[in-house]
Amino acid sequence: MPDLRSLPSVDLILQTPQVVGLLTDYGRPLTIQAIRSAMDDIRQGYAEDHCIPDEKVLLEHIQQLLESWTSPTLRGVINATGVILHTNLGRAPLSRAALAAIWEVSVGYSTLEYDVVKGQRGARSLHAEDLLKRLTGAEAALVVNNNAAAVLLVLTALGKRRGVAIARSQLVEIGGGFRVPDVMKQSGARLVEVGTTNRVHRYDFEQAVAEQSLALILRAHRSNFQIIGFTSEPTLAEMAEVAHQAGIPLVDDLGSGSLLDTARFGLAHEPMVQESLAAGADLVCFSGDKLLGGPQAGIIVGKADLVARLKKHPLARAMRADKLCLAALSATLLHYLKDEAIRDIPVWRMIATPTEALRNRAEAWREHLAQGEVIPGQSTVGGGSLPEETLPTFLLALSSNSPNRNLARLRQEVPPVVARLQNDRLVLDPRTVLQEQDAALLGGLHTVFTE
Repeated sequence: MPDLRSLPSVDLILQTPQVVGLLTDYGRPLTIQAIRSAMDDIRQGYAEDHCIPDEKVLLEHIQQLLESWTSPTLRGVINATGVILHTNLGRAPLSRAALAAIWEVSVGYSTLEYDVVKGQRGARSLHAEDLLKRLTGAEAALVVNNNAAAVLLVLTALGKRRGVAIARSQLVEIGGGFRVPDVMKQSGARLVEVGTTNRVHRYDFEQAVAEQSLALILRAHRSNFQIIGFTSEPTLAEMAEVAHQAGIPLVDDLGSGSLLDTARFGLAHEPMVQESLAAGADLVCFSGDKLLGGPQAGIIVGKADLVARLKKHPLARAMRADKLCLAALSATLLHYLKDEAIRDIPVWRMIATPTEALRNRAEAWREHLAQGEVIPGQSTVGGGSLPEETLPTFLLALSSNSPNRNLARLRQEVPPVVARLQNDRLVLDPRTVLQEQDAALLGGLHTVFTE
């Protein structure tokens, strides 16, 4: 029976033709690390079963380790779930123009903080600002790395050691345990709860202003849940009147930050950035990667004097957006400015796609696979936007003896396909599958469902 003394040395393994190829592909340090790790695995296994694998098995194990260590964990997938803004799958896919803008500023140097006209240092905060001002009517704008950072920056810069009034109905928690009360505590602002969970009135804010030393009034849009039944809240315009009579700003945290009216597409009306500013909000915070359809970003628009204070705050540097974000965001905003958002921004193209077009794609998939059934279904917006709102769609439903197993196998395809189960059948929604992904999707389905 072979024992551990029969194991080849690391030097001998390095001289085998297969490992010579691995050295070229993965480099010497990592390959040696894989060899030693594989040998440790053999020694551990030998202690349990007194078995030494042959050289072929050993070399395969070394290669598997190297492939595992160097495979990216962040990679593209095909989203066939029908959830348009799927938080776990990266929310909004970017437009071709946004991708081109990222490429342009990443292959070489850029004007991130350089003024080519004056030939001197510039300010990165200027990028996308003019576009945001033109689109929303705001006096000024600032881009940070996400909307949570935007809210934290506003509260820290404007509300530290002072009271911030917010309705109890808006003390929300969004994904990842991000809670408004916790953010206020972290910012140093003092939480002043107004009204009750289901009913808040204008006079509740007037009373808070009269009795407390407030820095600002905050409204947090309930973008991921609804309160129904015996409810009431003052309008944003009423809140603005109370704030301005007290000489303090009103801040509106919109979250999803739509620039288009979602009601046009059969959905409930999602509050728009322009509407918040028109109603009297002094600052509006919203995301770049939700209904805006761009990269992850936190966007603050509003009064010039308040935005100037935010730009000068030390936290602004820690939260600033990088060149890739600013390039993609600017390209995305241009789609709105040129009235081409519905055509060119994937999120809006998905929302606006007619159901008949979705039926035709699902039928084409069924015909290609020669199996399955096209059935009516529902797509959702997702991403903390328009809770409970759905869009009619058509699904390709595939039956099998092991639907969960097939669901898992699709996730192992290249690229992975993420679908869902409905009534013990695997269903795929064409609304969220990009047109250029059809061939890869059908290839994966063919592999899984015809073996």
